[in-house]
Amino acid sequence: MRAVSIVGIGQVPVEKSSERSLAELGASVVRSAMEDAGVDRLDALFAGNMLSDELQGQKHIAALIADEAGLYGVEALQVRAAMASGAAALRLAYLAVASGEATLAVAVGAEKMSEGVAEPALSKALDVQREVRDGATMISRNADLMRMYFDRYKVPEDAFVNFPVIAHGNAVTNPYALFQKAVTPRKVRRSRLVHPPLRLMDCSPICDGAAAVILAPSEEARAFSDHPVRMLGSSVVTDRFRVEDRKDPLWSDASHVSALKAFRQANVNRMDVDFFEVHDAFSIMACLQLEAAGFAEPGEGWRLADEKRIRLRGDIPITTMGGLKARGHPIGATGIYQTCEIVLQLTERAGKNQVRNARIGMMQSVGGAATTILTHIFGV
Repeated sequence: MRAVSIVGIGQVPVEKSSERSLAELGASVVRSAMEDAGVDRLDALFAGNMLSDELQGQKHIAALIADEAGLYGVEALQVRAAMASGAAALRLAYLAVASGEATLAVAVGAEKMSEGVAEPALSKALDVQREVRDGATMISRNADLMRMYFDRYKVPEDAFVNFPVIAHGNAVTNPYALFQKAVTPRKVRRSRLVHPPLRLMDCSPICDGAAAVILAPSEEARAFSDHPVRMLGSSVVTDRFRVEDRKDPLWSDASHVSALKAFRQANVNRMDVDFFEVHDAFSIMACLQLEAAGFAEPGEGWRLADEKRIRLRGDIPITTMGGLKARGHPIGATGIYQTCEIVLQLTERAGKNQVRNARIGMMQSVGGAATTILTHIFGV
């Protein structure tokens, strides 16, 4: 396996509702990433998308995006891992280049959640026969986890308030973020309960967006970019499918094992990580990932937010450009947005959101109720 680097990125601002079609969104960011890398042809395209057949009535989305981008004749495959579909597309592109099957590959994520009703489709990432049939949704499952956390660890009622506060604060200066407006702890505490104890401000929004990254062999990366970023580790691990079947629902074993595998591949440890882009679709999930990846002990992850140690100048910055909560969570594109943001951080192009002396960046993406976890580690 050969070393792989990211040599081009492209993204569009996340919107509540985009006027462009899914194919147009995907093709636009692919072309932007190709322009960034200075290339006019690719060998492969891997597209992350979860909802196109449900909300747009459209299957075969990878070939459609490739054609719209003028890339007919290339390998083009759709990749799905529920809400982690973008990160799964990145992994497939990484493996294609690392194995030598492709020299230049693009991972693109595109999603239009504004068309139709997204929540029932999202719930299908749970067990349809044994969970959804009984009324479970992604919101209710995360509310269950938050309730368990409160009950077990006896944390303060406002323990999770600073996760959205910090995410929104970072999004203010991200031109691609959906919510470029800060929020106060009081606003978070007063936001409506959507499924107790989960409040509206604990949840990421329904939105549209697209992002793309181009990968090349590291030995050739400088030919395409003055500031390539190395992909140091890529891993994927699954847990028991249903939360109640896990030995401890509040311990994300998939997140823990996936992080360890990626650390070994990258030859780094958590102390080397300068910032961590967590999958904060819900505040509780950000907390549990920090604990599972080793940045806090079980029951202590909320303190990192409460003590503001996850800020840009903190011990372990997270959601540095707003995260899923404030940048937005257009499902299939989310993992690629995270990747673009990590590239900007590591190449010192993050502007007012820049993490000082960032050399190693880490991200995790979550499919389902923490059933599938992908971890990627990047460096310069």
